[in-house]
Amino acid sequence: MKNSLLQKYNVPGPRYTSYPTVPYWNESNFNYEIWVETLKKSFIESNSLEGISLYIHLPFCESLCTFCGCNKRITKNHTVENPYIAAVLKEWDLYCAFLEEKPIIKEIHLGGGTPTFFSVQSLENLINGIFSKAEKAPNYEFSFEGHPNNTTREHLQKLYNLGFRRVSFGVQDYSEKVQKAIHREQPFHNVAKVTFWAREIGYTSIGHDIIFGLPFQEVEDVIDTIEKTKSLQPDRLAFYSYAHVPWIKGNGQRGFKDEDIPKDDKKRMLYEIGKKSLFENGYFEIGMDHFALKEDSLYNAFQTGKLHRNFMGYSSSKTQLMIGLGVSSISDSWYSFAQNVKDLEEYYQLLELDKLPFYRGHLLTSEDLIIRKHILNLMCQFETSWGNPDAYFEEIPAILIELEEMEKDGLLVIGKDKITVTEAGKPFVRNICMGFDLLLKRKAPDTQLFSMTI
Repeated sequence: MKNSLLQKYNVPGPRYTSYPTVPYWNESNFNYEIWVETLKKSFIESNSLEGISLYIHLPFCESLCTFCGCNKRITKNHTVENPYIAAVLKEWDLYCAFLEEKPIIKEIHLGGGTPTFFSVQSLENLINGIFSKAEKAPNYEFSFEGHPNNTTREHLQKLYNLGFRRVSFGVQDYSEKVQKAIHREQPFHNVAKVTFWAREIGYTSIGHDIIFGLPFQEVEDVIDTIEKTKSLQPDRLAFYSYAHVPWIKGNGQRGFKDEDIPKDDKKRMLYEIGKKSLFENGYFEIGMDHFALKEDSLYNAFQTGKLHRNFMGYSSSKTQLMIGLGVSSISDSWYSFAQNVKDLEEYYQLLELDKLPFYRGHLLTSEDLIIRKHILNLMCQFETSWGNPDAYFEEIPAILIELEEMEKDGLLVIGKDKITVTEAGKPFVRNICMGFDLLLKRKAPDTQLFSMTI
């Protein structure tokens, strides 16, 4: 990759797990009644046809990883488990009270924090509590994030018995120097152990998360991490760019100096070398930052045009309604978004008042819905079209003029009624999506809100 392109396009930009992105939500036009109304509407339209998704945020961790930007509470006190599970189930009860029939759940994802901070019994109580008022869809897919240092065989077996078939393990990097800098020290042995356990138990999709651009990370570290990873043959990989946003995440990302972080051409070299190694070992690029073997459901979804992206990341199937449970979770009714409060004590207080614990949201306009579809197409299929009148909007000609520069740089091809991202343009897909982001164009942020795109 030419350094000139890196310098040209390495700007702050959204990751587009939603459109509009959270900083551009119109909170003044959103309220409790609007959220409940759009929730009910989406549920009626989709429950019997495709089911719904649940994202459940489990925020507790025993130690702080300094690369992490998630909402978490650091504690070694496991008495916090029962009150939190009870609160999440109370929130689920409040949602079910609004729904006119029993929810059919197609997807569950347990994220965090550290879901495997919780005991096997606590997780069983959580899932059984959810299904005391719901049914599983015929083609359900349940997944969770496991920490290699504290995921036990009992965790894996119990969650498998409860219907979970996909697990992802956070690896980040195997270099001891890098691990020490990010306060995430875990030997290869621990990752190998939980990966083998999951495979023996019968999990059909095992994922590893790797990050490039971490402090002190060198080319040989990325090569070594991927070599070790390929020996375990996970079914899918997330190969993320480290998002250094200390102005948002506070002291958690200030455990090292800015000059310790690989930047620009060096950081991109880490990605290119890692990506080349993944290709050589049978992994295919799926959307942005994700790779999968041909046997994985994510690969099949990409090939058949069914890949979807939401606040949980990439998914092999789409549900119109996604309910987020737990502190800081975001829900998506397709017509609106709602985010729960981030403070744990406030979350408990609102539930005690029998109130859904969200504090902000956004009602999508007709324009938002069209732009959202184009950005989803680009993120999931590396192309989008406006040949259908429903996909056309009046700013298209102006957007195409703006994208001509990217076409000259070989990043995309502009057709009669579509654009296609080239192989060279895939690392710049966030930049291409920004071309469609009308809200970002109309009001550029006064301060840096997003991580760098490259």
